[in-house]
Amino acid sequence: MNFLFSLPLGLLAVVLTVSLMGFALVGLWLTRRWVLPPLRLGHEDAYYAAALVQSAMLLYGLIAALTAVGVWQRYAEVSDIVSGEATAIASLWRDLGGYPPPIRDTSRSILRGYTRQVIDEAWPQQRRGQVPTGGMEWIDRLQEQIFAFEPATESQKILHAETLTAFNELVHKRRQRLDAVQGGLPSVLWWVLIPGAVGCIALCFFFHVENARFQAILLVGVAGFLAMVLFVIIALDHPAQGDGGITADSYRLVYDHQMRQ
Repeated sequence: MNFLFSLPLGLLAVVLTVSLMGFALVGLWLTRRWVLPPLRLGHEDAYYAAALVQSAMLLYGLIAALTAVGVWQRYAEVSDIVSGEATAIASLWRDLGGYPPPIRDTSRSILRGYTRQVIDEAWPQQRRGQVPTGGMEWIDRLQEQIFAFEPATESQKILHAETLTAFNELVHKRRQRLDAVQGGLPSVLWWVLIPGAVGCIALCFFFHVENARFQAILLVGVAGFLAMVLFVIIALDHPAQGDGGITADSYRLVYDHQMRQ
């Protein structure tokens, strides 16, 4: 499965479609040539085959649909986490603007460096399925600066409390983002999804259809549909990885609009 997750989306679609369609055509040819003649299936046997295939397709469709909904919800949750971290960075940047120098300039410089680290270093590592660790030293340095400040007035106390809230939110969202890098469907589901798709196609080989070309066209259509379902699940299963992963645009927007000098 790691091989499939590392493919670009266009190539992934081609690999899944060609693999399932190729299996359908080769399997149909072998079945009609070597398996069906000894069985001597008649038209009345097609009713039983139709009921069996319909039941299998229904069960597989239910599992695939629930899985697709689950991975999409997970993708949306991780997208919200990324947006939340970028929002926390923006809020923290504005709060730090109310501090007196030099802590204001030093803290903002550290926060700017953390944002650049996320965009330039952490995100490419996440795309490769690696959990980035380099940003923690920026967080520690920023924490030292903020915690060392002692507010002298009531307005500074209020501002400092808001700053600590934004900082804690940043740390919380960062931890959630890192946890999501290697998250995905359990392996047991892949032992159902991929063999299940192959099994649904294989059951269609045993229909008694006189016109082999017509049966091949129908099987290719079924294989293409199953390939599309698997493509959606694989593309969304790892929200932080691969070609279809969530981008760092939220961080770039904050950096370009607030931090760029």
